[in-house]
Amino acid sequence: MINQERLKKLFVDLINIYSPSGKETAITGYLDKFFKNAGISVDYQEVEDGRKNLIIHPTKQSCQILFVGHIDTVPAFDYENYRFEMKDNEAFGLGTADMKGGCAAMIEAFLSYAGNHHGDIPATLALVVGEEETGDGAQTLVEQIHHPWAIVAEPTGMSPCFSHFGYLELVLTTYGKRMHASLATKEHNAVRSMLKMLMAITDYLDASHDDIIYNIRDMLSSQAGFVVPDRCDASVDIHMPPYFTIGELTFELEEAVRKHIKDPATLHDTLSFSTVHAGYDIPESGIVPDIIRKAFKGSGLPWKTDAFRSDSDAAILWGAGIRPVILGPGTLTKAHTPEESVTYSEVEKAAGIYYDILCGLA
Repeated sequence: MINQERLKKLFVDLINIYSPSGKETAITGYLDKFFKNAGISVDYQEVEDGRKNLIIHPTKQSCQILFVGHIDTVPAFDYENYRFEMKDNEAFGLGTADMKGGCAAMIEAFLSYAGNHHGDIPATLALVVGEEETGDGAQTLVEQIHHPWAIVAEPTGMSPCFSHFGYLELVLTTYGKRMHASLATKEHNAVRSMLKMLMAITDYLDASHDDIIYNIRDMLSSQAGFVVPDRCDASVDIHMPPYFTIGELTFELEEAVRKHIKDPATLHDTLSFSTVHAGYDIPESGIVPDIIRKAFKGSGLPWKTDAFRSDSDAAILWGAGIRPVILGPGTLTKAHTPEESVTYSEVEKAAGIYYDILCGLA
């Protein structure tokens, strides 16, 4: 069914093409040639300045599932050492887990199905850009394509995720008074104000919501030599279980910060939400979940569902009225790390599962 040799070559090639968010033209160019050589017709969605999503459309009008993979990665930790390397059954390299392993498996499943079924393709495949930054590829995708269901190849260890955590990205800005460093005061230091604001937020979350995951991701002050900084910016990631009402949480955080800015010196400090993605929990019943479950039964893999804890393009699909199931090789624990890797046999299993799902749609 699956062409194992083609799958591995594709996987290695994808890993060896550097494609951080915003710089995906090399990998889309490679895939364009790859599909043409395979005799597969590809459509394109322009996202921004030559960046584009690649779309393989179904050969039948009735289509239930959209398969989605993102072909961008985070920037390399070490530009000299991001390429593919295999040690025993473990594949190392930038994007192996998140999520070029999943993309390669989906592509191979579509090619094998078309090759074994006279060119027929029963679902849509979308390879999108920009997931690791703004999600602009997925935003463009849902403006033009809509199916009842989606399968997103984020790393889940091949556990189907019918639930997805919600996500908030907080942007904080504090202000101070610029002066010589030797004249610094407690009242006019932007960094000190930022630390107090961050503590107000994290102390509230620690005391009230121990099931919420937060990450203080960035903090940067204005830099001008030996002076008191007059501005400080920070960003905070907040991931919450699907049952949280995201509107209530934003209000609670605003209240926690409002108590902080009662001080006249902090009246101009601000909190805003640059990304707001609600979580979801989809029932594990219906035609498509049954097809996925049947594919698992035939593969011998255990049926063990889970909730996906990170933000992803699935949240954008959900917001557009599509029900996404997240299912892919690799794990979040290995994604976005200098030692990123995936167990290669899991990539092969993913290709087989995706293929069987396509067979179930026919």
